[in-house]
Amino acid sequence: MSLLVKAQREGSTIARVTPESAGWRYVGFAAHRLSEGEALDVHEAAREVCIVVLTGTVTIEADGQRFSSIGTRASVFEDASPYALYLPPGKRATVRAERSAEIGVASAPGTGRYPMRLIEPSQMKRSVRGKGLNTRYVCDILPQTEPAESLLVVEVRTPGGHASSYPPHKHDADNIPLESSLEETYYHRLDPPQGFAFQRVYTDSRDIDESMAVENHDVVMVPRGYHPVVVPYGYDSYYLNVMAGPQRVWHFKNDPAHEWIMTRDV
Repeated sequence: MSLLVKAQREGSTIARVTPESAGWRYVGFAAHRLSEGEALDVHEAAREVCIVVLTGTVTIEADGQRFSSIGTRASVFEDASPYALYLPPGKRATVRAERSAEIGVASAPGTGRYPMRLIEPSQMKRSVRGKGLNTRYVCDILPQTEPAESLLVVEVRTPGGHASSYPPHKHDADNIPLESSLEETYYHRLDPPQGFAFQRVYTDSRDIDESMAVENHDVVMVPRGYHPVVVPYGYDSYYLNVMAGPQRVWHFKNDPAHEWIMTRDV
């Protein structure tokens, strides 16, 4: 089975990954496009959910509450954070587009420990990682420092000609604090949209070694192994990461063959 999930160019569901389709235990992700007035129902009986308003403006009704006119971005490439809604298991939400919108829905196992909450852009930490042609721009939507049972959600913008998730790193071993075991999806966007980027997923033993040309709206599944991204000149990259595993903590290990890059002067 390929780790690349190609986007659907028509219809409301752009791409979907479930534990069953991926052959793993934790991460679920779907991306949806909504025209003005269209609605999306979100409900997971035994999974917590993070609804991310990637673009557009929506109203969300959930658990007797109404969150009106949330979402300000016309593009994921804007220098701005999104809105998101954390939804515990068993709660139903209806997302209705006030204008054309793109919605990401991340899910992972949960028991209902935490209540529903709106996560506003001002609550999200933004940072810069890397240096030189390894520079990228990060927004922590649902990091390990904020309440959730399993989910970790982050978005990353990478300029054209740069590498990201680099040097190659992995998080597939239960060896905390050196490394944690987390499944992961990458939801890719490109600007201009006819562009492409490259992502490789590989293990030390090379029992997984897949190199993919990813196009706008494609999803890459990372069950284990290293997973760098390289963006050609002229096109900017965005990706939304969803991670989950047996423990909700992110510790990663760099590929020893490439870790020397971190000490290189720019």
